[in-house]
Parts: sequence; structure tokens; C-alpha cells
Amino acid sequence: MTIARPRAEIFPFFADAANLADITPPWLAFRILTPQPLTIGVGTLIDYALRLHGIPIRWRTAITAWEPPERFVDEQVAGPYRLWQHEHRFEERDGVTLALDVVRYRPRGGPLAAPLVGHDLRRIFAFRQAAIARLMRPAAAAVV
Repeated sequence: MTIARPRAEIFPFFADAANLADITPPWLAFRILTPQPLTIGVGTLIDYALRLHGIPIRWRTAITAWEPPERFVDEQVAGPYRLWQHEHRFEERDGVTLALDVVRYRPRGGPLAAPLVGHDLRRIFAFRQAAIARLMRPAAAAVV
């Protein structure tokens, strides 16, 4: 997605794990279990709890790449997927930031689970994109 703000303003928002709750759909009942505030860098572990289709899930990710303000990667250490790698990339062009999510995942349950998991992920990322657009909307100019 494109965000009409420079990368220097965008990256800190995504790098702050406390903001995850604001961009995660409420139907997931998402909570960060790791005490806040977190200092993010390679090796940082973050524990979460959520509910998916009514099923409680615990999830632990590790930050495996940290290159501010261009990118970072979180990978599942323990959780619902056989594989989860989520790269966040930020490219700036003329004061506008292109925020890219590159997700590699392999669901548990094999090919039978893939359509349901894919559907859930599309819904989650659509919510996330709308929330980010709302939260990152440029401030209105003051009328004098």
C-alpha cells in the first residue's frame, strides 16, 4: 500500500509492537503477552495470544532481520503455522512510502487447510490495510 508520508515517519509506527493491536481485526482478540515497551532488533522475541474461529492460539515470533528504515522480518518460532516469515519493506518515492508485506507461510493441515487459511489471511490483511490508511491519513490543514 502507499502511504502519503515519508518513510522516516512510517517505519517507527510499524516497528512499535504496541501498534499491532490497532491494525489487527478485533475478531481475533489479539493481545501481546510480552511486557511492553519492547526494544526491537534482531533476536527480539514477541509472544501473542489470539483467537481464530474461537480457538485460542499462542504465537511467538522472532525478529530475524532489522534494517531501519528499509525493512524488518518477523518469523514464527512457535505457533499455528508450519512456516511463517513476514517481511515488512518500506520504499520511499517523493515523500510517499510504499509499504510492502511479503509473507511466506505453510499452514498446518496441508492442502486441505490452505484455502481457509488463505481466506483468513486476505481478510486480516484487508483490515490491516484499511486501519493503516485511517491511522496514517495526513493531518488536515488548519484553517486560520
